[in-house]
Amino acid sequence: MNKKLTFTVSALLVFGTLFYFNQKEQYEPEVIEETIDLEEPKTEDQILYGINVNELDVVEGVVGKNQTLSTILAPFNVPYQIIDEIARKSIDIFDVKKIAFNKKFTILTSKDTSLAQFFIYEPNPAEFVVFKLDEGEVYKEEKPVEIRKVEIGGTISSNLYVNMTEIGISPDLIDQFADLYGWAVDFQRLQKGDKFKVSYSEKVVEGNVVGIGDIEVAYFEHMGVSYPAIPFEQNGERTFFDQEGNSFKKAFLRDPLKYSRISSRYNLNRFHPVQKRYKAHLGTDYAAPTGTEIRSVGDGTVVEARYTSANGNFVKIKHNGTYTTQYLHMSKIAKGMTAGTRIKQGQVIGYVGSTGLATGPHLCFRFWKNGKQEDWLKEKIPPSEPISQENRMAFEQVKLERMQQIAAIPYVEPNQKLVAKVNP
Repeated sequence: MNKKLTFTVSALLVFGTLFYFNQKEQYEPEVIEETIDLEEPKTEDQILYGINVNELDVVEGVVGKNQTLSTILAPFNVPYQIIDEIARKSIDIFDVKKIAFNKKFTILTSKDTSLAQFFIYEPNPAEFVVFKLDEGEVYKEEKPVEIRKVEIGGTISSNLYVNMTEIGISPDLIDQFADLYGWAVDFQRLQKGDKFKVSYSEKVVEGNVVGIGDIEVAYFEHMGVSYPAIPFEQNGERTFFDQEGNSFKKAFLRDPLKYSRISSRYNLNRFHPVQKRYKAHLGTDYAAPTGTEIRSVGDGTVVEARYTSANGNFVKIKHNGTYTTQYLHMSKIAKGMTAGTRIKQGQVIGYVGSTGLATGPHLCFRFWKNGKQEDWLKEKIPPSEPISQENRMAFEQVKLERMQQIAAIPYVEPNQKLVAKVNP
């Protein structure tokens, strides 16, 4: 009995030992060798003006007074021969003589030397010119532009210019607005509580507004009377019309200067500030700083462009068989203004000054109708063609859409422009 028990126990021990080693061999975990890359992670490329600047030092600055390409690059060990060569090569892309005071530039040098490899100049906020000095290459690029739509309205408390600029509208857009409504509304006689709305687009580069587009739709309310301006294309031209389909566009611009102040009106018995006597003032005076651009109010042909002791520098333009205009006291006449020169509406013909019999800088604007001088501000200039009958249905549909757009434009308080901005 004991022998059998001993055998049985021994057999179980042997079997258990064999089973253990068999299972251990079967379930032994596999060792996987893995190679770990201990190299440093690759540095992300830093791109500036389209150039990888990881291995370069960046020096930024602005052009000082009387600085040239040569004087800017002199501290960066660029030989004069290279500067001369790059200046000659770049003339068709960007003339280095036009490098201007206070404009931004950037110089890229290698980290181990102070030798400049790139010179980048920004002639305006939207463009830059790259001078690749080591290869004599020059090219111009544009920065990424965001087009942002603005829809905004405001209320007149002082004047159009002040109240529009208070809510962030640029002078260029104000000029467009004033030209649009110039014959419908007398901006010199606005009332507190008059209202305006406008929709337009802005070009934005690096968060800064660098330009504006044309007005998309506009609205003005003067003394309780509404003046919506509905855009519509007729005969291949995009023009603004009122609700009845009459054109806002006239043969002439309302003012020969962009939005400005009338300092003296047509007056048959005005006291002359220089001659100290009463005499007829047959023109309209616009006060403006010296150098302000003067533009022709309409298409026409230059009749005279010269100097006289009373008129100073002046230009006279014949528009057709009925109308002639004259622009006096210019600081200088624009280039190309000679008798016989054809002029387009809005073209710059000279600059505000105080030449001749003038006490200060202003433009005296004179207007003839059928050979007789008339009061420009009281003249009724015929409008362009109204909406034609065949376009009436299409115009009514556009008008409905635009009036809904106008109604949705908010009025804002000063410095609230951002809340009225929306992307297209």
